[in-house]
Amino acid sequence: MDWTDRHCRHFWRQLTHRSRLYTEMVTTGALLHGDVDRHLGYGSAEHPLALQLGGSSPQDLAHCAQMAETRGYDEVNLNCGCPSDRVQNGRFGACLMAEPKLVRDCVAAMREVVDIPVTVKQRIGIDHQESFEELRDFVGTVAEGGCHVFIVHARKAWLEGLSPKQNREIPPLNYEWVYALKEQFPHLTIVLNGGIQSLEECEQHLTKVDGVMLGRAAYQTPWLLSTVDSRLFGAEDPALTRESVIVKLSTYVDDYLANGGRLNHVTRHILGLFHQQPGGRLFRRALSEGAHLIDADGKVLLAALAEVTQRHGKKSVVE
Repeated sequence: MDWTDRHCRHFWRQLTHRSRLYTEMVTTGALLHGDVDRHLGYGSAEHPLALQLGGSSPQDLAHCAQMAETRGYDEVNLNCGCPSDRVQNGRFGACLMAEPKLVRDCVAAMREVVDIPVTVKQRIGIDHQESFEELRDFVGTVAEGGCHVFIVHARKAWLEGLSPKQNREIPPLNYEWVYALKEQFPHLTIVLNGGIQSLEECEQHLTKVDGVMLGRAAYQTPWLLSTVDSRLFGAEDPALTRESVIVKLSTYVDDYLANGGRLNHVTRHILGLFHQQPGGRLFRRALSEGAHLIDADGKVLLAALAEVTQRHGKKSVVE
């Protein structure tokens, strides 16, 4: 949440056309009682795109799934992995792993009213759940509701005693359990998530599971996405250089600003584009300082790019 908004996804689409992108988690309450356009709006270039929902009422989830299908989303994903206190208080997220029959019923309710896939994002367990058998039984029960795709974060979630940030780092990774799920359920699509830092690691995991999901690595080091299409899908990569991405984004920024947007809504997502590259620190500083200027527009991105190209002897694509 607060990361993979539509601007982040538009940026990623400049780097990969084939990867499936997921929205921030949107609660059923926000859709049923809030600003639907703000929560469900996206650009046509973002496909394939999945809407991730947070909720535990089968009826409410079914209604929201219909909204997603009407809006043209390619998938609805039910979050059973988020460990935050606010989510727990709403009886959704990771705490749902203690209620597999409810999750099954939620999936079944959504499947009954939409034709697009309904998938589940989960952990390998929570708190007291210590055995692989409990994980296996959760997946087996939920699959009875018609879920065929499980995205499994290979860490437990400690709902008491750890913050959401700590829950992404402290519980140990257990990839073997996710591999074992694929062996137990060969007919299901098992996608592995958690701690993956490179495409080399993706390729290794793909010998054991059907898919991989990247989170922080995609955000902090986004250029790794630039060869996903060729390495994992056998397709042509859309971006040849970081510079070409910035030029395209400068046009996107100007269109967004013309409709009342703010520059930092976009630039905050691209700070890692020159991660560990010469001039990367200059690029980040130029963006951070320029994005808050009163007359800031797409030229701020080009100026930040110029800091890299001019100071490090690269041929500038701006000139």
